[in-house]
Amino acid sequence: MGWTGRYTDTGVFVCFEGGEGSGKSTQSRLLAEVLTADGYQVRLTFEPGDTAVGKEMRRIVLSPETGELDDRTEALLYAADKAEHVATVVLPALERGEVVITDRYVDSTLAYQGAGRSLDPAELEHVARWATGDLRPHLTVVLDLAPEAGLGRFDERDRIEGESLEFHQRVRQAFLDLAAANPDHYLVLDARASVEEIASAIADRVGLLLGQARRETQ
Repeated sequence: MGWTGRYTDTGVFVCFEGGEGSGKSTQSRLLAEVLTADGYQVRLTFEPGDTAVGKEMRRIVLSPETGELDDRTEALLYAADKAEHVATVVLPALERGEVVITDRYVDSTLAYQGAGRSLDPAELEHVARWATGDLRPHLTVVLDLAPEAGLGRFDERDRIEGESLEFHQRVRQAFLDLAAANPDHYLVLDARASVEEIASAIADRVGLLLGQARRETQ
């Protein structure tokens, strides 16, 4: 596709990815708390749904009441959420020099709608990168967990969580493949480790990233 990625030189962009029940929300919150305590301005956000437009997209794509959606319709709804999210939340915060931490981003589209739904990877990536202006996280943390373990943490499931085990296995492998293709910008951690162990590993890696960013601006 020729996508080379665009990394901002203001602020730091960190993304959490992984399958259902892997602890993304917990770890993104813990990282935000640590960085805030260290004096950083932090914007903690998530996809889909952290904008007024995104809330409607989230309701449609996740509610079991929606029922079946054409795969391309679903992918475009997620892309619309990402476009609004980047334009109104992520980029403004980065331009202010903040640390942006997002629970899910483009890789979720590539994994769920690409590997999961089996849409054409090149076409899907083109849409997702166009929607986000090809803005890339400086670091993506992948919390890896077998779907059998993650899905067992939910009493009720939304449209995506309710997909087959095979669907979620394809999603898991897609996240691992994305990380393997660009290891300098990924940190893959075993989500079966303790919350404290995972949080410490993330804080160490992000600390190195922030130190590098500080040196580059001096």
